Amino acid sequence: MKLVPQTSPYIRKNVSVARMMGDVIVALMPITIFAMSYNGWGGIYVILLSLATMLIGELLCTMFIKWPKDMKFKELFTKEGFAKVKANYTINNFLAPIISALIYALIMPANCSPYVVILGALFGIVVGKMVFGGLGQNIFNPAAAGRIFATICFGAKINEANVSTIVAGATPLASVKGNLNAMVFDLGNLFLGDGIGGTLGEGCKILILVGGLYLFIRRSADLRSALSYFLSFAVVMLIACVSYSGKYEGNVAKMWAYQLLSGGVIFAAVFMITDPVTSPTTKFGRVAFGAIAGSMTALIRVVGAYPEGAAFSILIANTFAPALDYFMRGKPNTYTWKQCLVLGIGMVIVCCIASASVMGGWF
Repeated sequence: MKLVPQTSPYIRKNVSVARMMGDVIVALMPITIFAMSYNGWGGIYVILLSLATMLIGELLCTMFIKWPKDMKFKELFTKEGFAKVKANYTINNFLAPIISALIYALIMPANCSPYVVILGALFGIVVGKMVFGGLGQNIFNPAAAGRIFATICFGAKINEANVSTIVAGATPLASVKGNLNAMVFDLGNLFLGDGIGGTLGEGCKILILVGGLYLFIRRSADLRSALSYFLSFAVVMLIACVSYSGKYEGNVAKMWAYQLLSGGVIFAAVFMITDPVTSPTTKFGRVAFGAIAGSMTALIRVVGAYPEGAAFSILIANTFAPALDYFMRGKPNTYTWKQCLVLGIGMVIVCCIASASVMGGWF
């Protein structure tokens, strides 16, 4: 028997990786088109710069990593040399950076400074992906890595772009940071993405859900991770809203709905947490992975320094993915009461932290 080494994602069904990535691109089209049409040139150039940077970055890094042995650089410009290099560049090397670029652009604000977009995209594709060996070998989500790099290094520029298109002077999440009852946007506007600013992917939630429905029907995304992420976030935020109302008064249902519809939670649940490369491969692993990311997103919103925590929480959860797979090694790929108990205890602890922070005013 001959063993053939392959890189992740390890697909256990009769579906090609190229088809799955094609489905993700199709699913991203509705919200991408909305972002470009609604934001005009301010959204179009962010998407175009992201695409160009990640495609070129993937190409150059792939050429460097898989450069044919004993081939000199000048041979690249010959027909034979070009054919050798081209043989190592597949359709997956083209589709994968398109997905990362679209997701990265959609978690960036419109009108963001071009150099911020380029540097963040370059960091995401090179440091977040290619330094690990390229396609299927990265442990971090490239889009999330690029966004966090841009946020840490160019936070002022991103904040400036975030509020450049809205009248209220703050994004939906920034307006309620430290005061869950300070809701300056209508819930209907949040759901439809009308005049709320923020990132490009915070637009029409209907279009995000349509894309997600397409992915789940086509089985190109894992529903377990998405539901676990969103439900864990919803539970922790509900506890935080109830605790806040108990001390400062406020409409619990409205505060909770405001948090669910604000920021990039829905977008992250559909397009980011479901990334098969940076997720665990087991059933329980994916549920735990989503729960870790969802609860961390809520904690960052409640007690962290940043109003949004989706990208941060996904990178944190990425570090747990190998450990979750190791924990499930040699065990049945199913759920047990012990696993559910451990997960439940973890959620209770997170909820207690969120409640205590709100009741004590520790924002």
